[in-house]
Amino acid sequence: MKFLKTLSLTLLIVSCAPIRVNYDFDRSTDFSQYKTYNYYTNMNTGLSDLDTKRFLDALDEKMSAKGFRLDDTPNFFIDIKSSTFKTPQRSTMGVGVGGGGGHVGGGVSVGIPIGQSSVNRKIAIDFVDENGKGLFWQAVSEASFDPDASPEKRETRLHAIIDKMLVNYPPKQ
Repeated sequence: MKFLKTLSLTLLIVSCAPIRVNYDFDRSTDFSQYKTYNYYTNMNTGLSDLDTKRFLDALDEKMSAKGFRLDDTPNFFIDIKSSTFKTPQRSTMGVGVGGGGGHVGGGVSVGIPIGQSSVNRKIAIDFVDENGKGLFWQAVSEASFDPDASPEKRETRLHAIIDKMLVNYPPKQ
């Protein structure tokens, strides 16, 4: 029952607020050599401590489901960075007065902002091979962020972001 409730909530959130993700990777990389990972110890994620824990737990869960293992001597390291920003108000209502057709006329237009600007969060995940390859895979997501959301909603949203970010990892070459 809890699974069904979580799935329904995830679908509701994902359908209402899109998560945009861009991927990039080094085409010469043999992704089959990477089986173990760990995180940089000095990571500054830009997330709160609790959101960082939620994000890492969701990432570990997804990586495990894909057959990767957290290890003290990893094949690659993961770095996570994020930032928040406000989008400008886009919805405006224009009121205009004017003249035309052979007559001299003028016009006045007033833009009235409608609604509020929204807060978005950009999260970047870098996969780095420190034994020669360097950065070999990166995903950057951009999604809406509610700073006043409950812990359950934050966790569900972070799971949805991770799912979308890792859907194409490892890439098919």
